Amino acid sequence: MAQQTENQAKIGAFIIPVTLFEQNCTLLWSMVTKKAVVIDPGGDVPKIQSAIARTGVSVEKIWLTHGHIDHVGGAAELRDALKVPIEGPHIADKFLLDNVVTSGARFGMTGVRDFAPDRWLKEGDQVLVGDVPFDILHCPGHSPGSVVFFNKEMGFAHVGDVLFNGSVGRSDIPGGDHATLIKSITEKLLPLGDDVGFFCGHGARSTIGHERLTNPFLSGAV
Repeated sequence: MAQQTENQAKIGAFIIPVTLFEQNCTLLWSMVTKKAVVIDPGGDVPKIQSAIARTGVSVEKIWLTHGHIDHVGGAAELRDALKVPIEGPHIADKFLLDNVVTSGARFGMTGVRDFAPDRWLKEGDQVLVGDVPFDILHCPGHSPGSVVFFNKEMGFAHVGDVLFNGSVGRSDIPGGDHATLIKSITEKLLPLGDDVGFFCGHGARSTIGHERLTNPFLSGAV
């Protein structure tokens, strides 16, 4: 069902593949406080709730990396069930969150709702998983309001659909722009350092260094 990891006893993570898109909904928690966040609950809310129960953590917030249906389809339902606030994405993705129902209908996803987060995020903001801080990087290109969550001390990021293991996010969709996406990756993500590991919205985790050397979309990046 999922994979679990620990980063030097600072955080734990449980990856929960959801919906037909196999989107990596991520349960992330502080190993000290057991306080947690759910990142990108795209759907299959009972499956997410089961993972929360299995880990025994206490979810305080929902984080959204961007507004596409496979990342936000279950957000309103999970917010109501857990009675926790939603943080993110950047307000540039408001047009996507205003049209969740319409987007869901195109893929046969029912029970989804249009919604607004309790807090929009912007470059330079900071969010917390229990006692563990994450900085916000605004990385448009896949969507106008895509954000990345980054913890410098641990060298760990959650990049949503901005960057993948061996690929990058699609830009041939409303609000997408390939040049902007590559600029976000080269100016915001690559400077984080080659040792930085990341989770992404689909597929396996990777490191910045691995992608710098092997990702065909980043050929020639420095």
